[in-house]
Amino acid sequence: MATTTAIAIYFLIWWIVLFAVLPWGVRAQGAESPRGTDPGAPTLPKLLAKVVWTTVVTTVVWGLCAWAYTGGYITLDSLASWMGLPKLQQ
Repeated sequence: MATTTAIAIYFLIWWIVLFAVLPWGVRAQGAESPRGTDPGAPTLPKLLAKVVWTTVVTTVVWGLCAWAYTGGYITLDSLASWMGLPKLQQ
């Protein structure tokens, strides 16, 4: 796997995991929201903690994917057949 491909895949997985992690532990302001703010806005979003968790989870997921691909457990042909596509011509 080329370095740029690995970085691009890591970046894509990171963004997907970020959107999965963002709702963790969110508490809405509710009725006690300050004037001019949305009552559905989070009181403490804890974004730094969410970025750290996103990076940890992404590193594990990316590591498993890279291990499976470089070990030959998952190939482009197997991915194509799982999706119902014809085998790739070489």
